[in-house]
Formats: sequence, C-alpha cells, structure tokens
Amino acid sequence: MTTDPPPEPTEGPARGRARRAFRRWRRTRPFWAALWTGLGGFVIFFLPMAPLGKILQVGVGGIAGMAGGVVLMAMALLVLLLPGQRHTAGVIAVIAGVASFPLSNLGGLFIGMSLSVLGGSMAFAWLPEKPARRRGRLSRTAPAAEGSGTA
Repeated sequence: MTTDPPPEPTEGPARGRARRAFRRWRRTRPFWAALWTGLGGFVIFFLPMAPLGKILQVGVGGIAGMAGGVVLMAMALLVLLLPGQRHTAGVIAVIAGVASFPLSNLGGLFIGMSLSVLGGSMAFAWLPEKPARRRGRLSRTAPAAEGSGTA
C-alpha cells in the first residue's frame, strides 16, 4: 500500500481558456451586483409560491410579490448584459426591493429585500476599470522637470 497522494486533476487547455474568458468578461461588468439582485428577486418571487390554498388566501399580495421578484430578476439581467444601464437598473432594483417589504411577506422575510437593496446599490456604485497608466510617460517627464529648476 502506498502513501503517495493521488495525482491532482489538471485542467485541459479548453477548460482553462474558458475560465479565463469568463473571468475577463465578468470583470467588465457588475457581476456581483447582478448576482445579489437576482438572488434577492428569486427569494422574493418564490417565497409566496405556496400550495394553491395559501395563494388563494394571500390574493393580490402574492401576485404583487411575484411581480416584484420578476422585476428584480429582470434588473439583474439588465445590469449583467448592459452595464451602461447600471444606474437606472440599480435604482429600480433598490426601489423594488424596498417596495417588496409591504408587498411580499416582509420582503421575502427580509432576506430578499436585503439582497436586492445590496445588489442595487452595488450596481449603482460600480465603475468600470480604467486602463493602467503607462510608466514610461511618467519617467520621461520626471528628468525634464528636475533639470529645468534654478539652483
């Protein structure tokens, strides 16, 4: 019997390329904001989904809660697919998340409301990465500034 550890599986070239491509795509948009907003919308949408007898007792409130969840999931997709519209979608997500408090079982028992407000505010605050500044330009101008001074 040997005590050597089992060989670790290696990523194939296609899997590694796909992972890098997804990582590059994810970093160009507010991915985590969309994830939290969509998860909050999912909780708000599916929490009122109960047996038919309970839904009939809830009535219009259950339908409004499900509509709020659909709006939140749509805003998550909008933030993810069109990052230029993140401000509008973020504000709508925060408003829909707060509106879910009276409309849908205390905002999905506070979980859905908290996640959607977090995701909406993250989407509103997200800024795309700026390209890195070139160091060569800074180092060329620095010696010229040192030599021009009077002693």
